[in-house]
Amino acid sequence: MTSAESLTHLQPPRRADARRNYAQLIEAARGVFAEAGSDASLEEIARRAGVGIGTLYRHFPTRQALLEAVYVDEVEALSRSASELADLPPWDALAGWLRRYVSYATTKRALAEEMSASAGAETTVFQMCKGAIFAAGEPLLQRAQDAGVVRNDTNFTDIARMVFGIAAIPASDPEQIQRILDVALDGLRYQTAQDRPAE
Repeated sequence: MTSAESLTHLQPPRRADARRNYAQLIEAARGVFAEAGSDASLEEIARRAGVGIGTLYRHFPTRQALLEAVYVDEVEALSRSASELADLPPWDALAGWLRRYVSYATTKRALAEEMSASAGAETTVFQMCKGAIFAAGEPLLQRAQDAGVVRNDTNFTDIARMVFGIAAIPASDPEQIQRILDVALDGLRYQTAQDRPAE
């Protein structure tokens, strides 16, 4: 079983009406957690989803269960997006996916912090999500390295730490985060001796 496949333990229910309520709750929770962070109200999530608080608790017995479901949903979307870029040239595919990764890491920082505070940073869900992200990103990096457009003295662990470091920068201007990422991406590109600045 791959890391991505192992995330399926949090899949929505089978009945059509239950699936609809589940999806509405996930979407509402995504918005409320993004706006309010750790102050997010479960009652507000239920209200925005158009369901009663009892329906929320039937799907998600605890706040932690809802946090995990939203987090997994976002990770699965990020992981799937890697395949959407597969037809692009190696550098464009990697850079495009890393831009999505930074956007994801920036907007989900508060959610991840609350999950860590609630259950510790080394939960099974965190580990599975990390595995899914690596499974999506490592092939893009390897393809770019094989094509000679990315330096070979790096690995995806380095890049993941770089992404989260950039995402953690307190910047109210999203464009500033992207500019900083552009500088970091320039550092990833393979350079011949003649391309490197003189010492």
